[in-house]
Amino acid sequence: MRLLLLLLPLVALVRGDDYCFGQDTSRLQTRQFSSKTAYQIVKGSDIDRQYLVPGCEPKKMWIFHRHGTRLPKKSMINNAARAAELRDLIVNNYKVAKTKPDTDALCSTDLLALQMWRWNASITPDQEEFLTSQGYDDLRGTAKLYQRYYPGVLPKEYNDTYYQFRHTDTQRTRESFRAFAEALFGSDNAAHPVEIPKEDLLLRPYDYCQSYKDLNYKGEGSEYEKYQKASLWTNTLKDISTRLGFQYTLEEEDIKLMYDMCRYEQAWQVDRSSAWCTAFLPEQVSVFEYAEDLKYYWGSGYGFPENGRLNCRLVQDLLTHLNNPTSPHVVAHFGHSTGLLTLLTALGMRKDDIPLRADNSDSQSSRRWKSSLIDPFAGNFVAVKYNCPAQLDQEQVVFFLNQDAVQLDWCSVGLCKWSDVLEKYKTISEADCGEYYCRTGGAPSLGSGLPGLLATAFAAILVYLMH
Repeated sequence: MRLLLLLLPLVALVRGDDYCFGQDTSRLQTRQFSSKTAYQIVKGSDIDRQYLVPGCEPKKMWIFHRHGTRLPKKSMINNAARAAELRDLIVNNYKVAKTKPDTDALCSTDLLALQMWRWNASITPDQEEFLTSQGYDDLRGTAKLYQRYYPGVLPKEYNDTYYQFRHTDTQRTRESFRAFAEALFGSDNAAHPVEIPKEDLLLRPYDYCQSYKDLNYKGEGSEYEKYQKASLWTNTLKDISTRLGFQYTLEEEDIKLMYDMCRYEQAWQVDRSSAWCTAFLPEQVSVFEYAEDLKYYWGSGYGFPENGRLNCRLVQDLLTHLNNPTSPHVVAHFGHSTGLLTLLTALGMRKDDIPLRADNSDSQSSRRWKSSLIDPFAGNFVAVKYNCPAQLDQEQVVFFLNQDAVQLDWCSVGLCKWSDVLEKYKTISEADCGEYYCRTGGAPSLGSGLPGLLATAFAAILVYLMH
């Protein structure tokens, strides 16, 4: 009898009745929180085998790093009181109104967790989008990991000629840079970023392109909007409301608030379960994830061709620095989600054969464009250039996305010939980015195209010789 009582929670989990998030040890849906996914949950785990290239020595590294886990925007912080109201309504539904559903109800463990939930009152609107302590640890962790695998490329002594850092003009990217530098060089280090220009066309080109801002990626008639009018979406909102004991469908904004509370709190404390995640069954989270993927696919990905042109300067920066035999040997940029996604788009990575649409979610379960896996908090794209003296093509490169080697059909198991890389991205490397990146002309060119690449390389050589 005692054994049967011990097995009952497990049976309920397997059967799907009264699913318990708090008792689910795998919690696979936490890998599906789109751009609010915790890095520790989805980061690659095979770098031990992928970073070694026999007969080759790593020489240079180029990094684009999204900031670590952050606080939400002011609007969500101000809605914490509404979340408390929803908590009380749900508890009342179960304990007073007795409107608990017959199937897929909250288990007692999850209901208690929700009843005990309190908003962290120290999080105030003036701290919107600030880096959290977990976010600081995110960046320390990635820096230490890459330094462990590439100690010769990432020496522990800071040199302002060897290293070049740059971040955007935000608290979360500035603190992310500080965390990264602290992990590399220790807490008392002299590392400093280059000056942020008034118009940051390298790391925030999307701020200066009106035609990009005008793209309809989530407004009326967009695939995102169509998806949220489809029966799958409306039925999911209804099912969530029923699961929480409501006899009517909650407002979409209330359900999104609970979903965001779940995502943020789970990312803030990776080892603890957020009480708000108990509101959703795993299949319901999958519905939300696809909505987010539609938004990012059309807003920063392959949905619109303009998105592939947006990061012209950043691709040129990558090619210039890796092609230059002199310093800086390590270039690291700290930016944002849009920067990372449009960079991958410009490079043709994670592209699906069939576009993501509102009407084909059923056939896209194995899609390459999955923002949870490619754009979590602290997501990072790293290019490592190797010298292979015994090979015909002596220069090779491996691209890493979140600690996983990127598999490209024109490369060999993640290892790409540098000559093929230059040929693959020749159009961008020779482009005048002032004209190329924005269909209305965009901002003035910053020495773009092949002449700009040569000029940048020549300037770098001069700096090297002066030191």
